[in-house]
Amino acid sequence: MIKHLSGDYETVEYENKRFVMLYDNNETEYYPTHWHNAVEIIMPIENPFAVQTGGKEYLLQERDIIIIPPGELHTLPPQEGRRIIFQCDNSVLSDVAALDSVTPVFHSTVVITPETDRNLYLRAKKHILDIYSEYYAENEISDVHIYLDLINLLVSVREFQIEQTQQSLACASDKVYQYNEKIRLVLRYIDQNYMYDISLDTLADIAGYSRYHFSRIFKQYHSMSCMQYINLRRIRAAEMMLLDPSLPITEVAMRAGFSSLSTFNRIFKDVKHCTPSSYQRFYCSTDEESLSGT
Repeated sequence: MIKHLSGDYETVEYENKRFVMLYDNNETEYYPTHWHNAVEIIMPIENPFAVQTGGKEYLLQERDIIIIPPGELHTLPPQEGRRIIFQCDNSVLSDVAALDSVTPVFHSTVVITPETDRNLYLRAKKHILDIYSEYYAENEISDVHIYLDLINLLVSVREFQIEQTQQSLACASDKVYQYNEKIRLVLRYIDQNYMYDISLDTLADIAGYSRYHFSRIFKQYHSMSCMQYINLRRIRAAEMMLLDPSLPITEVAMRAGFSSLSTFNRIFKDVKHCTPSSYQRFYCSTDEESLSGT
């Protein structure tokens, strides 16, 4: 199934200029530790299926669902059975500003089972099975239906996460709405100013909260600290700039908002599991292969 693996980086090959790839997989094969820029969703159809990702092993039962974020190292041990493995080009999600509110879904691996939440599980399972049907439908708008099902799946997951946040905060829905609006203002500010130095005090002032209260609320919403989120936004910007081989790595680091090249290299490797120069080489070589028709 892994056609192009360089080190632990997989170049996902989408067929017929599609932005998605789906495998009706029944291979008993070892898929070594790897990562890619695609969102990956797996649902076992026959027999349980083990997935190792994020330093944990998840044993999925039939019809359980796991969502593996882009850039996450994962391993699929050899196992008998049948499962749906779906991959989607992350750029069709990350390049759409209206979808910023669902990006917290990709901050960590998500597992959906009947025990997680019955309604969420039933909706998620239906979306995956609908995606499966549309993928083989040979309809000129099949990919549109797939995109809509994927978005609806992510929205359902994000709504569930927000409900869980509301319960953990133990506050009324109108208070959660207020938090949502404040956090949205902060995220917009980060998106527009990630290339500059951003202090916690500035973000807390935008939200109208104390440093401590803001830090606590932000982490509950995004399962990471504010600085971790800012660095992820900077890495996302750096990824786009690295597609231009004429830009020196140092310039990419400065434009993305990192104070030093060493900091950029360290954080980039933590997030993407390779160095910025390696990442740039992966994409340059892939583009050259595409142009040469190999």
